[in-house]
Amino acid sequence: MLKEKLKNYHIILASGSPRRQTFFKGLGVDFEIRLKPIKEEYPNRLTHFEISDYLAQLKSLPFKDELKDNDILITSDTIVWHNNSALGKPRNKDEAFSILKSLSNNTHEVITSVCFTNKNYNKTLHNITKVTFKELTDDEIWYYINTFKPFDKAGAYGIQEWIGEIGVTKIEGSYFNVMGLPVHLVYKTLNDIVDAL
Repeated sequence: MLKEKLKNYHIILASGSPRRQTFFKGLGVDFEIRLKPIKEEYPNRLTHFEISDYLAQLKSLPFKDELKDNDILITSDTIVWHNNSALGKPRNKDEAFSILKSLSNNTHEVITSVCFTNKNYNKTLHNITKVTFKELTDDEIWYYINTFKPFDKAGAYGIQEWIGEIGVTKIEGSYFNVMGLPVHLVYKTLNDIVDAL
């Protein structure tokens, strides 16, 4: 289906995330992984989805001059929004503990933005999922951090891992969005792009 539609296009996924790469394989489309280092910094005035939108767009900039006519570049960024601030990836165990302690017995939002770019087209979309955790004990939090080392994950957790299985009591929105990619939105947008071009 989508693979047939995209046969004349070259999909570039600019993400080192194994979860995002798995999702793209699941969509059944051929794609190339191409990575460029970038400083993930954003202006302080930005809030909520403005942050992930900005970072997803920022990640596309280093590719701008090398895209060919049939290339479609996909960049994305995920943040956890809680208590009016963005929670990024923890730098160490103590920071991971502090983040998870703040999420315990609370509801937060996971926001993933996806930017689609080709030579004549640039579109950024985002998806928001609300996630509620039970009250996590300190022992549960430390066990998770020491066993799963969630230092590559916004909000210091992966919902598909042990902490999600034992701790998440409610989800409003896309589960896959919490894992790092709103797959339904990517599928729809790729279809829309090809139909419009």
